[in-house]
This record gives sequence, C-alpha cells and structure tokens, in this order.
Amino acid sequence: MPTGTVAIVSPGDMGHNAGKAVKDEGLRIITCLSGRSERTRILSAKAGFADFPSLEEMIGAADLIVSIMPPSNALGAAQTMASAMKRAGKTPPYADCNATSPQTTQRIGDAISAAGAPYIDGGIVGPGPGTTANPTRFYVSGPAADAMMILQGPHIKVVNLGDEIGRASAVKMCFAAITKGTWTLYAASLLAAETLGITDELHAELSSSRPKDFAEMERMVPRLPLDAERWIGEMNEISETFSGTGVTPDFHNGAAAIFELLAQTPIAQETRETVDTTRTLKQALAICASALVASKQP
Repeated sequence: MPTGTVAIVSPGDMGHNAGKAVKDEGLRIITCLSGRSERTRILSAKAGFADFPSLEEMIGAADLIVSIMPPSNALGAAQTMASAMKRAGKTPPYADCNATSPQTTQRIGDAISAAGAPYIDGGIVGPGPGTTANPTRFYVSGPAADAMMILQGPHIKVVNLGDEIGRASAVKMCFAAITKGTWTLYAASLLAAETLGITDELHAELSSSRPKDFAEMERMVPRLPLDAERWIGEMNEISETFSGTGVTPDFHNGAAAIFELLAQTPIAQETRETVDTTRTLKQALAICASALVASKQP
C-alpha cells in the first residue's frame, strides 16, 4: 500500500471523490479550505480531508499537489500556489488536472516552474472516482508525471503519456469536445424545437428513429444546467485548443453560448445533492425556453 500525503485543491464534486479514492488506498489527503464554499467544506469533511489554515502550511505537509477546479480558475490558482511555495520554502510536484488547453497548461507550467516545483500536465476523463464501476482516467504528461502513479488504485487509473507537457490536456480537450459538445448540440436542437412549437413531433421522431440518442437526451439535458457555469470555461479552452491546430473554434464557441444560457436558468441554482430528479426533459426545456426569452429582452 502506498504512503504519502496528497494535497487536493479543491475538494468539490470531482476533487472530493478523488480524495476519497486516494485515502481508501492508504494515502493522507489534505487541503486548504480558506475562502471555499460551505458545500465544498461539507464534501471535504465527507471524504476525510485534513484542512490546513493556509496554503503555506498545506504545502509544507504535501508530497504532491493536485489541482482540480473549474478551468477558468486554474491559472490564477497556480500563480497563487507558486507564490505560496516560495513563502513556504518547499516545492512539491504540482499536477494541474483541469480541463485546460495545451496553451493554458503551458502557461500554468511556466508559473509553477518559476517557483522551482516540478510540473505535471493532467486531464481527467470520466465521472468522479468511485461513482461508477470503471476507474476514472487521470491522463498525465511531463518529465515529473511518474509522481502521479501514487494515485493509482481500483478507482483511479493513471495513464502516463510521456514527457511532453500538453499531451494530457490535449486528450482531455478532444474527448470533452465530443462529449460535452454533443450534449450542447442536443440542448440547442431541442430548445429550438421547443421555441418552434414542434417538441412533441421531434421527440416522437427521435424516440422512433434514434432511441439510444433520445434516451441520452432525456438523461443528460435536464441536468446540464447544474454544471453549465463551470463548463463555459471548458468550452473556451476547447476553442483555444482547436484554434491552435487550425480547426475552427466556432463549434465550441457556440457550445459556450449554450452553457451561458443554461447557467441563467433556475435549474442552475440546484446542486447534485438538491436537483429535482423527477424533472422531465419537457419540463426542463420549458424552463430553458423561458430563460431564452428573458435573455432577449432589453
């Protein structure tokens, strides 16, 4: 059984599940909850994190730091962590496992490397560790990527893609471009049908000719607003990734716009703990259509 101390910032939906999986394998999990929400504090306690009052104290106790947060916060968090490392006088390996473009992960790596710490590029694929039968994949790359093997266990599969920073983020970006991009296309098409007054007709056709796709629409679309706000940034990162390859970013600029709309709905105020699981696809579309109308008003 491995030993060591892993700091995870922040223990939200994904982070607390990752922490619990790591703790179950015998590692110590720590964090710093200063400035975090009450919900994050509850999730942290549920997973068994030790809370340190400052980043400097957390860094002093950590053998590895893993960043798991919305991508729009990732660079700022890394810069803050780099400053704290200098004050703490300790530079443990820092793994950014956020949904960022290869370009953004390079910028994050520059900030961490400037503090003297080894940097690991990471990307997480799959739901939270331990929430399904399959292990969550932690793709990693960079010269220090082997440090992440300490997380390997029945609920986390660490996949080392080699020494090149950016490869792990690239896998995450291209994977999420397909999954979340498809979900937003579902939402956009169904919402257009709702505003055109053909919801029943379209649903009947989809359930007949595309039953598997329609079943996924019924499962996913009503829940998309729960994650919409943090997925806006992810779509922007995918757009930057695509631009860097010469592929049009417009698909995922549009996906970001859909998430911006969904984030304005009352459903977005719910959490995974409080979401109305009885809400149907039709009910969710009616709510989203109202938000669309409201967004067009001066």
